[in-house]
Amino acid sequence: MKQPLNIFWFRRDLRLDDNVGFYQALQSDFPVLPIFIFDTEILDKLPKDDARITFIHQTLQSMRDTLQKEHDSSIAMYHGKPIDIYKELIKEFEIHSVYTNRDYEPYAKDRDLEIKDFLSKHNIEFKTFKDQVIFEKDEVVKKDGDPYVVYTPYMKVWKDTFKSHELEIFYTNSYLKNLVQHSRLPNVSLSDIGFTKSNHHIADYTVTPTLIQDYETTRNFPAKDATSRLGPHLRFGTVSIRKMVKKAIAETNEIFWQELIWREFFMQILWHFPHTATEAFKSKYDRIEWRNNETEFKKWCDGQTGYPLVDAGMRQLNETGFMHNRVRMLVGSFLCKHLLIDWRWGEAYFAEKLHDYEMASNVGNWQWVAGSGVDAAPYFRIFNPTTQIDKFDKDRKYIKKYVPEYDTDNYVEKIVDHKEARERCLKVYKEAVS
Repeated sequence: MKQPLNIFWFRRDLRLDDNVGFYQALQSDFPVLPIFIFDTEILDKLPKDDARITFIHQTLQSMRDTLQKEHDSSIAMYHGKPIDIYKELIKEFEIHSVYTNRDYEPYAKDRDLEIKDFLSKHNIEFKTFKDQVIFEKDEVVKKDGDPYVVYTPYMKVWKDTFKSHELEIFYTNSYLKNLVQHSRLPNVSLSDIGFTKSNHHIADYTVTPTLIQDYETTRNFPAKDATSRLGPHLRFGTVSIRKMVKKAIAETNEIFWQELIWREFFMQILWHFPHTATEAFKSKYDRIEWRNNETEFKKWCDGQTGYPLVDAGMRQLNETGFMHNRVRMLVGSFLCKHLLIDWRWGEAYFAEKLHDYEMASNVGNWQWVAGSGVDAAPYFRIFNPTTQIDKFDKDRKYIKKYVPEYDTDNYVEKIVDHKEARERCLKVYKEAVS
C-alpha cells in the first residue's frame, strides 16, 4: 500500500525559509514531497540560452543539495505540461493534498484552475497561499470595494493597512523533518529541458542600510551602481518579500519601501484588470495609429537610434539583462512617442531580455510611458532624450560605458528629429484620444 503524502509545488518561491505554502505543508499530517515543474507552456517560448532558466535551474539544484545533505530529502523535478505531470503523480503516489503559493498572472490563474479541477475529481485538495506579496487581490481597495487605479492613494492605504498588520516570518527549519525521506528524487538537467547554460549571470541583490538610506539621492543616476538588483530575486522568490519589507521599514527613508509598494500596485491592477496584459487600460488609447516601422524598431532594439542615452540603455539591456529604471522610462517613451511604435512591441522585447521581467510591472510601466495605463504620464509628456542626459548622466559616464563610439564620427545619425517627432506624436495621440 502506498504511503499517503502531501505535495508542495515550488513555482515563484525558490527558497526553503519564510515560504508560506511550504511552511503550511510541512505542518500538515502527512510527509511532504516537494516538486518543481519546468513548464513547457512557458519554456517553449524562450531563447534556449535564457539566463532566467539557468538561474532557476541552479537555484533548484542548490536547494536540492541542501535538502539532500541536511535532511535526507530532495526536490522532485519534472519537465512537461503541469496537467500531464499531475496525471502521472496521482498514479505514482497516494496524494492527500497539494500545497502551493498563489500566482496572479493570467496564464498562472488558468493553469491553477485546471489543476484544481483535475485534483478535485480525485478527491485531492488544492491549497494555495499568499506568499509573494504583503497584500493581494482586494485586500487594499477603496471603501466601496473598487480597486485603486492611482498609485498615491493606494500607497497611503497600503501603509495604513500595514500598520495594523502583523508581519509574520515563517520559519520552516523546525519542520523540515516532515519531508519525504528520499534523497534521490527525479532530477532534470538543463539539456533535458532543451536549454544551454547562459553566458549572462543574474546579479546578487544588495539591500544594505546604506543603500536604503541613500536610495532617494542616488537611484536616478545610471552611472552609479546604486540600485538593489532585487527584481529577479523577488520575481523568482529567492528572497522573501516580508524580509525585504522588514529591512526597508527598519530605515527612515521610505522611498525604497514605496518602490516595493509600486510592485504590489501593479500586481493588483493586473489581477483586477487581466485584459491589460494585452490591451490598454484606457481603451481609447488602442485607437492610436501606430507607425510600427520594423526598421526603426530594430534600430531601437540594437541601441542604434543616434540618441546616446537611449542607445546606452538598450545596449545595457542586451549585454547584461538589466537596465537602469530611469533609463527604462526614457527608452520606453522614445519608442512609443518619438517612433510611434506600439508599447506591446517594447513590452515583448523587455519580456524576452529583462532578467527581472515580471508581467504586472512590465505591462504597468510600459502603459505608463505610453500614456494608456493606470496613473499614466499624460500623452503630451514627452521626454527630451537630449536634456535627460544633462539631468541624469551629465558626465556621460554611463553613455561612454555602453556607447564607446559616442562623440566620434562612427556614431550613427539620429533616427528622428526630436522636435518633428514630438509634434507628430502630439497630433497622432490627440486624434486618437480626443
